[in-house]
Amino acid sequence: MSIKQSKTYTISALLLGCLHITMAQEKTEVEALVTDRPDATEASSTVGRGVLQVETGGLYESFKMNNIKSKNYTYNTTLVRYGILDNMELRLGWDFVEGVTKVNGNKLDNVTSGFSPLLLGVKIDIAEENDAMPEIAFIGHIFPLFSASQDYRPETTGVDFRFSLSHTLSEKSSIGYNIGAQWGNDSPEMAGIYTIAYGHSISEKFGFYLELYGDLPEDSSANHYWDGGLTYLVSTDLQLDAYVGTSITDGQDILLGLGASYRFRRK
Repeated sequence: MSIKQSKTYTISALLLGCLHITMAQEKTEVEALVTDRPDATEASSTVGRGVLQVETGGLYESFKMNNIKSKNYTYNTTLVRYGILDNMELRLGWDFVEGVTKVNGNKLDNVTSGFSPLLLGVKIDIAEENDAMPEIAFIGHIFPLFSASQDYRPETTGVDFRFSLSHTLSEKSSIGYNIGAQWGNDSPEMAGIYTIAYGHSISEKFGFYLELYGDLPEDSSANHYWDGGLTYLVSTDLQLDAYVGTSITDGQDILLGLGASYRFRRK
């Protein structure tokens, strides 16, 4: 659901799990700034033909099992989206990660660092929102193993796909959800993936979201998480975000992140 600015106030729309706050007023009608961050839910609309959108940030997460604690610092979570058609965008992403492990409080020497596999993908609009019919998009990604640094290079190429859907609940709120599957992390089994996120506009500038998401491997235990965050619309084409989360099942202790998204529009 891509909401356009057509009234004298702005509203927020969470398209596929990202909280999307609408544009500030301009003399000409401008589509809302729709981002695929900060949450796990991907937006159900593309950026539009000829539009380049850069979404980046950093995050910290920690995991603890028995006496072993792992910390990951992701310094770059950049996703570049470019609209080649009105209903299709190309996607390019790359993360730089540093991992630290402690056993009984003692830091190990084997610190890992480098780029995770490159994300190459496409998003295609399928349907616009119409009464009970949600807005729908299809997203597919491939993660070539040769693009990763040695510390984060898997043995097999990863693949994922998902359908992203969203509904407008009111002038200030919406819900987005994803369903799909992924293959990766050197595991031959398929894992189903899901997300559901609620977004609400607090004011013309501020919005917030709450989200549940997870994966369901074929032969392993399911993993479930939650997160929530705030967005701030600096200008028509610039949005800042901050979020926090953790796992519901065993695994992630804490997730903290900050980011920004900027859109380069055609003149």
